[in-house]
Amino acid sequence: MTIHREGYPSIAISAGVFIFINLLSFAFVSAHVPILAWLIFGITLVLLLFMISFFRIPNRKLTQDPLKVICPADGKVVVIEETDEVEYYKDRRIQVSIFMSPANVHVNRNPIGGTVKYSQYHKGKYLVAWHPKSSTENERHSVVLENDRTSILVKQIAGALAKRIVNYLGVGQKVEQGREMGFIKFGSRVDVLLPLGTHVNVQIGQSVQGGVTVLATL
Repeated sequence: MTIHREGYPSIAISAGVFIFINLLSFAFVSAHVPILAWLIFGITLVLLLFMISFFRIPNRKLTQDPLKVICPADGKVVVIEETDEVEYYKDRRIQVSIFMSPANVHVNRNPIGGTVKYSQYHKGKYLVAWHPKSSTENERHSVVLENDRTSILVKQIAGALAKRIVNYLGVGQKVEQGREMGFIKFGSRVDVLLPLGTHVNVQIGQSVQGGVTVLATL
């Protein structure tokens, strides 16, 4: 396991707060109420470990198959439905949405290899990530990936807690399946918009792993 580079500032700040609080606690509290000092230590340690865990990148054998669309994120499948895609294709698409809780790995990966045809950030609201309108009204970053077999749109969507979306892709860039496309801090959702007729391999409520679980077959 490694720590994602996006986590270095947050972890450093958390570690500084952890040290500061516990220095004060053991200097002014431990002599009078030692149990309280140890309780403060325990709570702040758990919070620090959670922060480190949030930015973890586990070691995994990534799935690479040009005939497969791979899940871009860890989490739970919350939507599988046909929808009108109005941002780029302006046609009917199959939408598969993955909800990421704060406990999930938050690295986002390219579901397919190909060329970036579109990459656009949108300001927006911070509705809870499972809200039906979060896909079109929340802060989000949309990317279209295209190869000789398919073209799909991937949306990184901010939620009520997620306040920063990071995307590393630019128009015209060649990308590999499974490589990092971005990161969302503190819980959110990723939508994948597939062409009609694509066979979806996941089910509502299924827990999936980014870069590993097969989302769909082309």
